[in-house]
Amino acid sequence: MAIDPFGLGAPAGTATTSSTAMSQLSEDYESFITLLTAQIQNQDPLEPMDSTTFISQLAQLSQVEQAVATNSNLEGIASQLSSMSAITGLSLIGRTVVAPTDQIALNDGSAVAGYRLGTDAESVALTIRAADGTVLRQYSDLPATANTLHEVTWDGLDYEGLPLPEGQYVMTVEALASEGNTIPSQTYASSEVLSMTYESGLATLHLANDDTVLAGMIEEVR
Repeated sequence: MAIDPFGLGAPAGTATTSSTAMSQLSEDYESFITLLTAQIQNQDPLEPMDSTTFISQLAQLSQVEQAVATNSNLEGIASQLSSMSAITGLSLIGRTVVAPTDQIALNDGSAVAGYRLGTDAESVALTIRAADGTVLRQYSDLPATANTLHEVTWDGLDYEGLPLPEGQYVMTVEALASEGNTIPSQTYASSEVLSMTYESGLATLHLANDDTVLAGMIEEVR
């Protein structure tokens, strides 16, 4: 009699938790031992069964049990990390954080824009636009080193030197290599954390600049 210790006859793609897998594994153990005992009791004394197959299957069951137990422990660790993320997110409410965003808020006549480059660049320019895409101000010849959060202080003036009203603006960074290829970059800005939601096991922060960011993406707390 063939024994299927891993339940390979189950439909493909069936999702189970570690607790369900462990329960199924326990049932497989009991079935395995029951069948093994029955076959030994009813074997032909003149043609004894080869026990190698049973020993091999038993060893495989033991390995699966260890894998399921490991998965269960990892699920527990992931749950604890998610809880820690939620606690961290709650502690940030009311704080000002620096996070990845393309939104920059002009308050009291100034704002600080940040950017980070994927690799060193030959040239870097930061452009500030209105919501409709109109270019208001541009800073060029900016620091071009990678792995550093660079900051640019915007004085709240447009390219003609006229003051702009307070509010939300859009910023973009264009970084080019010596060959003229575009280098990956990310813009950052500071904003107050207004609230937090817990979605799919992740703490999502809602910022005053109308943007959202995962708690784990926060670059700095001020």
